Amino acid sequence: MATAAIVTIGNELLSGDVANTNGSWLAGRLEAIGVAVRLIAVLPDEIETAAAFLRLHGPAVDAVIVTGGLGGTPDDVTRETVAAAFDVPQVEYPEVAEGLRARFRRDPDYVTPWAHLPEGSRPLENPLGGAPGFAIGNVYVLPGLPSEMEAMYELVEAELRGAAPILSWRRTYATTESRIVEVLRELERRHPDVRVGSYPSFRPEGSEVEVVLKSSDPAELAAAAAWAEAALAEAAAR
Repeated sequence: MATAAIVTIGNELLSGDVANTNGSWLAGRLEAIGVAVRLIAVLPDEIETAAAFLRLHGPAVDAVIVTGGLGGTPDDVTRETVAAAFDVPQVEYPEVAEGLRARFRRDPDYVTPWAHLPEGSRPLENPLGGAPGFAIGNVYVLPGLPSEMEAMYELVEAELRGAAPILSWRRTYATTESRIVEVLRELERRHPDVRVGSYPSFRPEGSEVEVVLKSSDPAELAAAAAWAEAALAEAAAR
């Protein structure tokens, strides 16, 4: 199964000033195309810190999706970070620079640095914004603004697609985890290739548990779900 890591860069994410919606959105989209996300990380706007992380974790997965830090303010250092991770210089891509100057005639000096990408990169068009993304090795770099990130991701999703989508079955039961834990254990024993998750919530009207099963094998998922549905309903009713 294809694997991926998601890396979101930005001090505003670490401080809690901005929610990391990019990470959860990407995780859902990748799983839907058969890519198992092994890691989601939030990193500071520090070149060496983020570059060291990419050097360490990048080789362990098939693809790394990086978002954030592509603008023109001092804390936008993702281009420099990825160049350092791959130990290559940044070079101006003339066709990218020309396109940026043509689009932003009023302030070309502000946008031209966006064309300075790590040497060997493949520029990625930004359908909704200014700063281009890029791909180098197994690393795909997308903007941090969610609307721009999502639009650029659509352009590269086909390159990331795994062999089979990861399917899911989910049901919510008015019960507690302690009442259904033995069913969950037996489910894992019977179907070791199906991922089993349970997520409790506590409401004024009583406790609930959402049970989620996931697998890229439709037949295996269907068999596990059929057994689980009957067993969980019985256990929850006790």
